Amino acid sequence: MLVTVQDLWKSYPGQPPERAVLRGAQLSLAEGEAVALTGESGSGKSTLLHLIGGLDGFDRGEITVAGQALSALDEPGRAALRRGPVAIVFQQFNLVPSMTVEQNLALHARLAGREDRSWIKALTARLGLEGLGGRYPEELSGGQQQRVAAGRALAVRPALLLADEPTGNLDETASAAVMSLMLGLARETGTAVLLATHSETIAAGLDRRLHLSGGQLA
Repeated sequence: MLVTVQDLWKSYPGQPPERAVLRGAQLSLAEGEAVALTGESGSGKSTLLHLIGGLDGFDRGEITVAGQALSALDEPGRAALRRGPVAIVFQQFNLVPSMTVEQNLALHARLAGREDRSWIKALTARLGLEGLGGRYPEELSGGQQQRVAAGRALAVRPALLLADEPTGNLDETASAAVMSLMLGLARETGTAVLLATHSETIAAGLDRRLHLSGGQLA
């Protein structure tokens, strides 16, 4: 398995154990698999993705990603994980406003020492961003910005893509276009996807679904 989550508990300061957002959650994700993560708002979907991505610590349990136990990693180790086998796409585009489209697309790959200009050029074409490489994020539509964010994540050819409501800020047409491109590219590169979504349409298009409720997955 690429990802395993075992007996995962997570609460926040001032929150009693019985109100923990995650209460013994279990999860497994195979290489190349695309899984939808569903649940009500506030159920802990974003928290779970953040924990798997090493953005936050957990109370107890274990998460293993690409053979690495996250409990054994310090912050530099978790950052290295996000520059290598793990990439994250958020609902907010999080593009660097002072960088052009081309520079944003190459940013994570360059930081990871894995920049491949031919692959980035191919991504640019596949994402419908040709001719926009010299523009800045503020000059793009929301759909175009999210395509750049997805391309930036996929530019490192990650083993795992964590996507947290990546099209939540887009209209239905733009959302469908971005999701189709992102998931298609992930399948082509063998990238596993764990995608938090409220959309039944998006969830139905993935390999399987996990529902988070009461701090547990089913």
